[in-house]
Amino acid sequence: MSVNKESAVIGDTIDLLDLPVIGAFFRWQHSRMFMQSILLVVAIIMVLHGLFGPQLAPRNLSSLLTWVHYRGILVILLLVGGNFFCMACPFMLPRELARKFTKPVKNWPTWLRNKWLSIGLFVTILFSYEYFDLWGSPWWTAWLIITYFAAALLVDVFFKKASFCKYVCPIGQFNFISSTVSPFEIKVRDHAICADCETYDCIKGTRDPENQWDIVQRGCELALFQPRKVGNMDCTFCLDCIHACPHDNVGISTRSPGAELWSDKRRSGIGRFANRNDISILALIFVFGALLNAFGMVSSVYALQNWMAGVMNTTSELPVLGTLFFVMLVVEPIILLGLTAFTMRTWTGAQEKLTPIVMRYAFALVPFGFGLWVAHYSFHLLTGIWTFVPVVQSMMMDIGLPIFGEPMWRLTGISVGLVYPLELGFLSLGFFGSLLVTYRISEKNYYDRRWKAFIPWAVLLLILFCAAIWLLNQPMEMRGTFLGG
Repeated sequence: MSVNKESAVIGDTIDLLDLPVIGAFFRWQHSRMFMQSILLVVAIIMVLHGLFGPQLAPRNLSSLLTWVHYRGILVILLLVGGNFFCMACPFMLPRELARKFTKPVKNWPTWLRNKWLSIGLFVTILFSYEYFDLWGSPWWTAWLIITYFAAALLVDVFFKKASFCKYVCPIGQFNFISSTVSPFEIKVRDHAICADCETYDCIKGTRDPENQWDIVQRGCELALFQPRKVGNMDCTFCLDCIHACPHDNVGISTRSPGAELWSDKRRSGIGRFANRNDISILALIFVFGALLNAFGMVSSVYALQNWMAGVMNTTSELPVLGTLFFVMLVVEPIILLGLTAFTMRTWTGAQEKLTPIVMRYAFALVPFGFGLWVAHYSFHLLTGIWTFVPVVQSMMMDIGLPIFGEPMWRLTGISVGLVYPLELGFLSLGFFGSLLVTYRISEKNYYDRRWKAFIPWAVLLLILFCAAIWLLNQPMEMRGTFLGG
């Protein structure tokens, strides 16, 4: 585990650990458990309300908080900060309690040490959301939350390290990809200090000097050795490396958002992006899933589904929706990316096969995809931001504690007209971010032909941007709130 002795002192950056109040909180040994405990209580309330409360989605915290507030707050936090939801993830708290009584002894299977399982689960959730109308079913949403807790507990009770987070959790993979364009990163402050370190506590953990088998503070369970860590991919912001480092040499610092997307450095715990087709496919599912998820909420999709049902001569939604998913997540990317890569290869005279080109430029689409996710989810959050207030009031009245008064059902959120410019801003930010990453990838790999390599992908991004603009201008369902009516 040798470290190159090169000085890379972080300068002209903001480190959250150096801020007066926030820094003290993150340095506190129990800061993560404190945040997890709060979200665990919220999750329990959501589950109970989903199972036993009113089954009208706008009047139930399970569906309202999950599909309106949580998703919107999540993407905004990722945009302005980083992967702070994984830091405060309540799904990890039960497994921490379970590990007090039993220690996992199994290693995660070698053939599953990739993103393929989590990609499948991510697509499954996207499909289930549409097929089962999860946004409109508090009961099923509650069971989805319960299933998530059970899966995290089951995996991490039997398997060592953070196997669920790294290889299974679809929400985690969404957060990992999104956080590649976040402004904060947990990283080493001075690489020269790491070069002289002999204990590597950030990865191995701190052990009791009297009993070397007893770990006092664990190191990174996601196998991210800090001196060789690049970016936010696979980082849950768990703070273990910060607490374990005996030199106070790890911080939560600002960085250039998206820079890791054009870097082909070998990164600890991940390897090189160029050798990870699974991560490239995850990025593509992330991008085209954003288009699909937004398309599923506009009125045009119903006309298309009715036409498809007629062509397929079926009254069942399953084959229609399955075909739509296959076309938008498989056929469409193959055609668009294949044609773009072929055009670029022909124009530049490159001798590569099409697949490596597509896998490389997949990361250039990530900022655009994230911009669309933010635009979409912030629309639902901001137009229904106060809707939880009357639901909480109603819930308290139902249990005989009307301490917050009569439900104020008139409370909704910001008008659609005011939110629309914000949507365009988020989408445009993602679009220009993708153009920048595209140019840097082209410059890095085809320096003397960089413009010829850049232009075909820029055209593709422009096509996707126009498609997204069209989607944002369509009437969108106000799912999960009374605005939907």
